[in-house]
Amino acid sequence: MERKLAAIVAGDIVGYTRLMSEDESSTYAALRATFGELIIPAVEKHGGRTFKTTGDGFLATFPSVNEALDAAIEIQNGFVERPFKMRLGINLGDVIEDNGDMFGDGVNVASRLEAMAEPASIFVSEAVVRSADRSRSELFYSIGRRQAKNISEPLAVYAVRLVPGQAGAREWIRRQALRRRAVLPYAAGAAALVLVAAFTQMPALRAIGADLTDSLLRLAGVEPADARPTVAVLPFDNMSGEADQGYFADGLTEDIIANLARNPELQVIARNSTFALRGQAEDIRRIGARLGAGYVVEGSARRAGDQLRVVAQLIDARSGAHLWSRSYDRRVEDVFALQTELTAEIVSHLVSYVRESEVSNAAKRPTENLQAYDLVLQARDRYKHGSRDAEALLAARALLHRALELDPGYAAARANLGMTYIVDFAQSLSGRATGTDVETGLSEARQAVRLDPNLAVGFQVLSFGLSVAGDYPSAMQAAQRAVELNPNDPDSLMALAKAQVRFGSYDEAVRNAERARRLHPMAPEYYTYVYGQALYAAGRLDEADRVLRECLLRAPREADCLLIHTAVLTQRGDVQGAQRTMTLLTEVDSKFSLADERANRRFGNSPLMDRFLSQLAEARAPDVTSGFLSPTPRPLL
Repeated sequence: MERKLAAIVAGDIVGYTRLMSEDESSTYAALRATFGELIIPAVEKHGGRTFKTTGDGFLATFPSVNEALDAAIEIQNGFVERPFKMRLGINLGDVIEDNGDMFGDGVNVASRLEAMAEPASIFVSEAVVRSADRSRSELFYSIGRRQAKNISEPLAVYAVRLVPGQAGAREWIRRQALRRRAVLPYAAGAAALVLVAAFTQMPALRAIGADLTDSLLRLAGVEPADARPTVAVLPFDNMSGEADQGYFADGLTEDIIANLARNPELQVIARNSTFALRGQAEDIRRIGARLGAGYVVEGSARRAGDQLRVVAQLIDARSGAHLWSRSYDRRVEDVFALQTELTAEIVSHLVSYVRESEVSNAAKRPTENLQAYDLVLQARDRYKHGSRDAEALLAARALLHRALELDPGYAAARANLGMTYIVDFAQSLSGRATGTDVETGLSEARQAVRLDPNLAVGFQVLSFGLSVAGDYPSAMQAAQRAVELNPNDPDSLMALAKAQVRFGSYDEAVRNAERARRLHPMAPEYYTYVYGQALYAAGRLDEADRVLRECLLRAPREADCLLIHTAVLTQRGDVQGAQRTMTLLTEVDSKFSLADERANRRFGNSPLMDRFLSQLAEARAPDVTSGFLSPTPRPLL
């Protein structure tokens, strides 16, 4: 007997017994054809082996989760035009192999998942979701925890989104239309259940209602853009009685946002968007609508000597109902434990459970030196990302240097310090930065990720610096890692979208830019520009034109939006409009030239880059800078 880790697929045909009673010979022939023409070939094609069949069911093993998923999806799509429906379950776990058969919990869980699955669906375990390639994350959606027979702990169950095969598309659409008519009344009933749950403020019932509603709406063919709860953390009020202590409350808020954002079951609105609402005495429901958030966290912090009091409350932004509130009295030295406890409580009220690994990650202390932490908070308060205040940037840099003198191993301090050097060069803030500053910034970022390999901001800074230095493949790799570590950071998503535009992954770039804008609804126009650029690259010209016009309505002299809009207008045949836009661009940016655009390669070496340059030339872009040619190309931000 051999024990090993394996991906197991369990399948069972629905309605076989009933069909056999109606027409035994035809049903049996169709069953054998299904196994011989679809199931067995799909299993073998993806490197699997069928080790057990049970008349109308089967068990198969695969060397990897990804192969098991591919086979299961191919099998399920193949059933569209067959007389049966199939249920499939997939698990990754320990199995015992003996004489070609397999036993153990890995097999049992797969079988339980198959039994739970709805006809024509695939249910998978949490182990499958965690082990699948990150590029497949959009395949899965949670349907909550389910109790399985003879398994003590409830299983975290996920379903797989299926895209119908081309051959059976018409039949699939017809069936979906029939299913929608049948299910919509039940979906309405489920929605009523959720409203009752929200009104009674029962977190457990709300979670059950949300899962039921989500499942029924999916059966009805209504696919939500993103089923995860969206939470916005408003800046905590400074109750210390001293205005100069405001940075501490802000820093605490930012760190709570960062900890929440690490949980993949939540969408967390960006700090810059929530902080833009500071001091606005609006109804919480209106704030939630402006930010696109279903839940809002607000609170206050008071620091007196070494004592800290934090009050926090969680509000349903749709109803205005207070779901939970709590006061915390701690010593300042316990601030990290407080952040972890507060984050865990908020998450536990938004999702059905808190993964132990997420709590463990959030509990990690960034530094043992509270004075160093305080200096980093002051630095972040002094210089905000995107600001063009050179004095503030240099002051923040000095504070970060002091923090690192106290704790040289403080990874977040090194990442933030590296950003100050790279930004100074890229945006020419102080007027003194050179290429050496970029290397200094990269050195600090690399040290940060060596000190903490799970520090998302470290990879974000590294990606930015590598892009400025011209190492675009490495910049994209770092951007991808930043997003993997913190899927709710809009700056990282935008950096990744920008890199994907350069490397030809246009549809992915559009999705990431869209998500970044949802998470940062009050983002600067740079976000709009990247989104418009991605839409242009993806050939979605009408959408690109609309987005870029919105940008120019708010900021008529935004150079990047003017540039991409010029290309969009040219491609749409509005050459005169493109020429007017180009004239305005050269007024806004006297250093703009085709020569710089050729050097910058914002679309890489793709055919789109040549077409882009041709469109700019048709709009009468100057080939070289008027008066002089810049010795080095401007860095692309």
